[in-house]
Amino acid sequence: MGQPVADPTAGQYTTNPPRDIPTRRGTELLLLGFAALIVTIAFVLVEANQDQDLTIAVLWYGLAYLAVFGIAHAAVRRWAPYADPLILPCVALLNGIGLVMIYRIDLALAEKATQTNTNVASAGAPKQVLWTAISLALFLAVLVIVKDHRTLTRYGYTAGLAGIILLALPAMLPAALSEVNGAKVWIRLGPLSIQPGEFAKILLMIFFAAFLVSKRDLFMVAGKKVMGIELPRSRDLGPILIAAAACIGILVLETDLGTSLLFFGIILMMLYVATERAIWVGVGLSLFVVGAVVADRLFTHVQQRVANWIDPLATYDKQGGGYQIAQGLFGLGTGGVAGTGLGAGRPDIVPFASSDFITAAIGEELGFIGLAAVLMVYLILAMRGMRSALAVRDTFGKLLGGGLSFALIMQVFVVVGGVTKLIPETGITAPFLSQGGSSLLANYILVALLLRISDAARRPQSRPKPPTPPQAPLAEAHTVMVQRPVMGPGGGSTQ
Repeated sequence: MGQPVADPTAGQYTTNPPRDIPTRRGTELLLLGFAALIVTIAFVLVEANQDQDLTIAVLWYGLAYLAVFGIAHAAVRRWAPYADPLILPCVALLNGIGLVMIYRIDLALAEKATQTNTNVASAGAPKQVLWTAISLALFLAVLVIVKDHRTLTRYGYTAGLAGIILLALPAMLPAALSEVNGAKVWIRLGPLSIQPGEFAKILLMIFFAAFLVSKRDLFMVAGKKVMGIELPRSRDLGPILIAAAACIGILVLETDLGTSLLFFGIILMMLYVATERAIWVGVGLSLFVVGAVVADRLFTHVQQRVANWIDPLATYDKQGGGYQIAQGLFGLGTGGVAGTGLGAGRPDIVPFASSDFITAAIGEELGFIGLAAVLMVYLILAMRGMRSALAVRDTFGKLLGGGLSFALIMQVFVVVGGVTKLIPETGITAPFLSQGGSSLLANYILVALLLRISDAARRPQSRPKPPTPPQAPLAEAHTVMVQRPVMGPGGGSTQ
């Protein structure tokens, strides 16, 4: 509290104005430099353990990494100066570690191709750098265009419709253009392939947040009792149930079980946060159990995933689904607590080690300690997002920020749970770590929205106008004597 000082203009005492809130952009830049140092050392270790000498590729990847995140930092400093200083460095570190592991697997695959005299597979690291640059460009566009997250409420229903269309689009295309590894979730146009469900996730979160804000009070009012549970009126509950059922139904038909689970968890979380009624969690979990049993009875691919989860060694062959899970578990066991060291393991023998099972590759070469550190970075990222959501002043920002943060941590749980055999393997990728363009593009949009909400939460409110001095009551006002002028004979004043 400032010391009282005299205000000669108002004739009374006021307090000193509060100091401006620091933007903490210097802290962000320092942490980005620390992340760049860790990534550079990791590249050097990979080169040292693989080729025993350093190549120009390390310099190229390091400079590209510094360039894209230097531009991102400048953009945040310009368009979101009060955003949380930890969000972007966490993203940069995760993206950098993922790039290191993809480059390390590229070297291993190239060496294997040389030993077996086969064609070398196309390198994934240069593509990942390119996708990172494109993602950062989209990140900048979101920061520039969305100057206030509250404007998104105007497009809530439009975003919901667009999200459902994006989800359904691969199902309407021929399998030759949409199916990869049994799941029809892609759109393939020549060498380019994109997964529209990644973008539908964000659009649908905007819809759910906008809808729940507009109907929040109606959700708190009981309509009818069903089995002792007070439910809102059907016309208030209908749109969100129809949208949720359409999303999950489409994903089940496309055999995209991981995204189905992700959407279900996000919808349930946002509904609970909006209404603060624990009964919705119980109803949601009950519906999940019923749906899981029905899916296990109706869909053979669900039965296969469950069988691989229960005993992956029973189908331990390269045609069976248990091979990938078993190889990932062998890699985690080989890594142990401290890991084999970057470049000293064999993550290349795990199918899809650069994408679906990149956490198994990290666990093998960095061990339990390294994998736990990566998960801790994810946890910090989600916690800072949740903190911004709690601090922002509008309900829409709270719901959207909470949904975006929960989506990140839920996705990590589903990915790592599948790799470690905690839950059935689902086939989704780890945010910012895994190779893939769609995931990077969508997650950088998500981070841009989180930064925009964080900037609104930390930005100081506009200073109120100084109070007008109180006027004395009319009864206490001083009486002023006015002398009437003396009129002359011609009607003019004599004064």
